[in-house]
Amino acid sequence: MAIGTTETASAAAPDPAGGGPGGGDRRPSWPFALALLPVGLFLLASWYGRHVRPSADEWCFLPHVRDEGVLGLIDKFWTLDNGRLGNGLLVGLYAEFPVAGHQWYGPVSVAVMLLLLWGVTAALLRRAVVTVPRGVPLLVAGMVATVFLFATPNTYKTFYWPAASVSHTLAPVLCVAAAIPLLRGRGRRGRITALAVAAGAGVFMGTLSEEASVVSLVVLGGVVLFAPLLLAERVRRTARIWAVTGGVGILVGTLILYTSPGSRNRRERFDAERMSMLSPEALGGSLRGFLEILAITVTNWQYVGAVAAGVLLGLLARGGSGAGGGVLLPLRARVVLPLMAAAFLVSGYLCTVITYPVFQERVVTTERTWNDYLLVWVVLLVAAGGFLGRWLRGRGSAVVPAALAGAALACVASVVGVAVPLVDLADRMEVRAERWDRQDAHLRAAAARGETVMPYTPTKVGKMLEPFSQNGKRKWPAQCVADYYDLEKVVYAPEPRW
Repeated sequence: MAIGTTETASAAAPDPAGGGPGGGDRRPSWPFALALLPVGLFLLASWYGRHVRPSADEWCFLPHVRDEGVLGLIDKFWTLDNGRLGNGLLVGLYAEFPVAGHQWYGPVSVAVMLLLLWGVTAALLRRAVVTVPRGVPLLVAGMVATVFLFATPNTYKTFYWPAASVSHTLAPVLCVAAAIPLLRGRGRRGRITALAVAAGAGVFMGTLSEEASVVSLVVLGGVVLFAPLLLAERVRRTARIWAVTGGVGILVGTLILYTSPGSRNRRERFDAERMSMLSPEALGGSLRGFLEILAITVTNWQYVGAVAAGVLLGLLARGGSGAGGGVLLPLRARVVLPLMAAAFLVSGYLCTVITYPVFQERVVTTERTWNDYLLVWVVLLVAAGGFLGRWLRGRGSAVVPAALAGAALACVASVVGVAVPLVDLADRMEVRAERWDRQDAHLRAAAARGETVMPYTPTKVGKMLEPFSQNGKRKWPAQCVADYYDLEKVVYAPEPRW
């Protein structure tokens, strides 16, 4: 496995941290134990997933998939809704299993994201010829996933709402994972495979998420422009060709989406009512909104877990920095961190620009759309922590134990910090699930005995839209609810009648 290769010891002096990578049995095992803490959090969050029930857009997806299948939903997205072929595929895969698909989406998606982030971390350390104690790649990946998924003002929309996760949470992780073949590939065949994956992933991403595509183009553009500052000369050309290939794939996918009948139909329905994203009003509003989002993000102490994971990596890692066959140049914080910060700021503002015409001032409260670029923020924090850890290691062996203990405690605090609101959310999800299930049984029984019009009481959680919001004034997606239960119509009922 890649993890094992990454963690293979090199001939090195004993590690002041308690058993360096060259220390055989002297290598510390506590990083693996610490990594089990975020893994335990994911298991807890997955267990709470049993309380998830359909809501918002999913009311409309479910009856269509039931009647037309996954291909029918893809066709609907392509011809009528928005042109997002990739999005339609992923939505259709969980909507094929109505309630169960929603309940299992969280466990499946968190497992996929953790494995992909783990694989990227291990492959990157391996190509950089960095050796670390067993468990460190899993710890870093686990802390990245922890803060990315749960250090958010609205965990429900980020993690538990499948429709939002597909577009804005899973999508950026899939973008990062497209680099694994490049990092692991060897020889001509490996390079061809990496290019094929980059092109295919780019096309797919262009039809999955416009925001994640924008972030990817910014990052890939940075690889092309700044490769001489980061990469060894022997790999620069390969990395640049790979980045250009991925970028072209994204542009092709975006072109497919933009020229689709669904995208044209969407523009005809909504563009007349929206301001141009390039108008001075929209650009100014986007900037104000993004600055508010930045203020919320940078003051969220829970992100300390990403910094702490980086510190542990910097303290425990050996090799790298251009050593023996590595692909990285000796990295300097004053070069790497400004480049990563620029990628985060540019991509974040551009994502806000393209979403502002839809949400306007509500871009600040539409937290799910932040995730496309917040993964860059989390990686930036890990890198900053890595440089800090390397600096602390250089201060002498007397500093290392205290630094290790402090970083480990910060990881624990971060996980506990996101777990507390998660438990509270789970309680509210359970209440909603009980109400949803009772109403579901009531409406199914009514449809079975031939009723055509039935009252419906909204069951809300996580600021989700439900039929008859605004005290019944807004009906969307009431007709989709009626279709789901094979009724002609549902009407607003402020209090349950079941």
